[in-house]
Amino acid sequence: MKRDSRLSGVLHVLLHMAQQDNPATSEMLAKAMQTNPVVIRRIMAGLRERGYVRSEKGHGGGWTLACDLSQLTLRDVYEALGEPSLLAIGNRTESPGCLVEQAVNAALGRAFDEAETLLLSRFGAVTLAQLSADFNGRLARRQQSCDLEAVRGE
Repeated sequence: MKRDSRLSGVLHVLLHMAQQDNPATSEMLAKAMQTNPVVIRRIMAGLRERGYVRSEKGHGGGWTLACDLSQLTLRDVYEALGEPSLLAIGNRTESPGCLVEQAVNAALGRAFDEAETLLLSRFGAVTLAQLSADFNGRLARRQQSCDLEAVRGE
């Protein structure tokens, strides 16, 4: 099953954007996420609707952060992405006639719900400022710069 890596990718580019003095173009962000600029614009539109980023058109335009990273959580970004599925596993069938499969689904359903609740709670407790501080500490220990334009060389 293919994993949905949008959350990881968007967090990655948001942290790079926080390091930039200038707006990041959709092309730059697409290069960092190894995707198409149209995909970036679609993803960033959800973040813009929530006030997390803003965009400016024209020469010198692009995407910039519009909020304080200490107020933006992993859960906020996850929700702005449309709340993609958190778990890659699921029930074989949703409405089985077999009583054994009904019992299995009930047990798995409870476990899945508990896991998602715990994960979303953790997402809500981690801010992008915390991720940025972790990144900056790693960068300082490495003693080199990290440029969005050269992101694929990381």
